[in-house]
Amino acid sequence: MTEPILAVEQVTKRFTRNGKTTEVLDQVSFTVGRGEFVALVGPSGCGKTTLLRIIAGLVSPSSGVVRVNGRIVFGPGPDRAMVFQQDSLFPWRTVLQNVRFGLEVRGVSRRQADEACLRLLERVGLKGFAGYYPHEISGGMRQRVNLARALAVDPEILLMDEPFAALDAQTRELMQMELLRIWSDARKTVIFVTHQIDEACYLADRVLVMASRPGRIVEDIPIRIPRPRPLQVKRTGEFGRYVDHIWSLLEKEVRQAALTLRAED
Repeated sequence: MTEPILAVEQVTKRFTRNGKTTEVLDQVSFTVGRGEFVALVGPSGCGKTTLLRIIAGLVSPSSGVVRVNGRIVFGPGPDRAMVFQQDSLFPWRTVLQNVRFGLEVRGVSRRQADEACLRLLERVGLKGFAGYYPHEISGGMRQRVNLARALAVDPEILLMDEPFAALDAQTRELMQMELLRIWSDARKTVIFVTHQIDEACYLADRVLVMASRPGRIVEDIPIRIPRPRPLQVKRTGEFGRYVDHIWSLLEKEVRQAALTLRAED
């Protein structure tokens, strides 16, 4: 692996509500190399999104630290950008204005920002849609705008929380291909949360499998399928073996998570 850009070191997270403390993450540790694409999979409630928010600096760990380029994360920073499950675009802004927002906040001139953002819109396949409003484009296109907005601030690490979950199956597969194309071009470090095992195996260099709550890393699985990866690779025996192995790890955890939720009802 290349020199780590991200180090998660024994991160534990507890939430207390109405006098009851719940441990969501338990001493999670892993590193990510510069330019790597890493996917996080695990049962619902295992803390995947919480972990992503801790890396983003939106939530503080109860114990442990996150380091980016060797520096401890104490809050959000320009070296990280997050793409959420919902596109969260401003409905009163055009596509270009949405992508430009982060650069405006940083004080970049309108001309420079527009030039950079128009290049990004072309990169994500939205050339010609700069003047459209979010309600005038499809869900897949809105998520491309969301991705372009995150890339516009030129982060070192892109944090993606189930960005394709709300899309239909066909659009989701097309967006997976588009994401790999954009990632190959931009070479950002990506941490990608998903419930879909095949999506994780298709996109990632490594898949981190998480246990049911409290979340922890069960196994770190390198995906040794050569790139570029056409969609047809999902129908190969090698791909199927990765999916089957990860599901065998997750099946026990999913059952345990269901039992935990039932006990709490």
